Order: sequence, then C-alpha cells, then structure tokens
Amino acid sequence: MGVGRPHTKTRRRTGRDGSIPVPPFRHRLIGLTGTNGAGKGEVASYLMKKGYGYVSLSDEIRAVLRRRGQESTRDRLISAGNALRRRYGADILARRAMKKVKSRTVIDSIRNASEVAFLRRQDDFILVAVDAPAELRYAWVQKRGRAESASTLEEFMAKEEEEMTGGRSGQQLRRCLALADVTIVNDGTLESLHCRIEERL
Repeated sequence: MGVGRPHTKTRRRTGRDGSIPVPPFRHRLIGLTGTNGAGKGEVASYLMKKGYGYVSLSDEIRAVLRRRGQESTRDRLISAGNALRRRYGADILARRAMKKVKSRTVIDSIRNASEVAFLRRQDDFILVAVDAPAELRYAWVQKRGRAESASTLEEFMAKEEEEMTGGRSGQQLRRCLALADVTIVNDGTLESLHCRIEERL
C-alpha cells in the first residue's frame, strides 16, 4: 500500500561536528491503530524521540472516567468510548484530540472508521497499523500489568473480536486496519521494530 508523498530532494547539511543529521519523518500527523498489545506505545515513543508530540484518543476516554471516579479498565474504556461516539458523533474522540495538536504529532488509539475519515481531512495525515502475533501480544499485555479483563489467551482473543466489528459508534478495529496506509508487524526485537519504522515512514 502507498505511504504518502515521496521524499523531496534536499541538499544535505552537516552539523558542526561534520555529522549528517537524520532527516525528519515526512508526515505532520501520524495516526496509530492496531491490535491490542502490538506495540503502538513503542512506535509512539520512538516517534516522540524524533520530535513528535503525542495525543491519544483513549486518553480522552480516561479523562471522562477519572471525572466519574472510575478505574480505566479495558471494558470501561470500550463502553465509555462507545457511549461518547453515540452521543456526540462517531468522530468525537478525534475531534477532541485534534484540538490539542500544535505541530507534528502522533495520534494514538484510533479504533473507528469515522475517526480515520476526520483525520484524513487534516493536513498531511498518514495512518499506521501496528500488529503482532496474538501469543506475543498476550504475553506483552500480561507484563505491562493493565486491567485487560482477560486472564487467558482465549479470553484475550474473544475480547479482541468484540473490538473488531463494532457498529457505527463502536470499535471498528478491522476496518481501521484495512484503511491503514502502512502496516508494521512487530514480531522481533525492539531494534528491529525501530528499523521497520524508519523503513516505512
């Protein structure tokens, strides 16, 4: 699949020490979607080290749950996010997140096609999907210690299936994966993930 506009040719400039600086990634807005535990956070962290800001659609839901005095479990995040989309429109989380964007920014946790549609109307946006084998992802989410509402691999996969095919106001992860401009498969070391980010973006 295409990855957006090609690099423009620019004259290389050396730093004071004679080194050639690493050119920035060419997109102003990099959206992240992907399966649970695949490594979206690692991709975002790497891009932030390259100078990107960060906003998360899930953080918009967490803010709502905090105001209610509720813990941000996975089930509550899904339920509250779906309720927000039903009440305010399926792209509400993307609209709220974009208000915080000031410059080059990673936009994390995109899970609905209307969110993708809204973000594509912004200047210089690319959608990146991050995926990994289910067994690896399950092991990784167990290590990170979040409230995942899944104590076995089977429960983990069943919960993910709920996110794949939600209605207009629900989690539409399968559609978002299909809409991605770039897919990065995270099935190796952290160093190999970084190399794939550099290669694809």
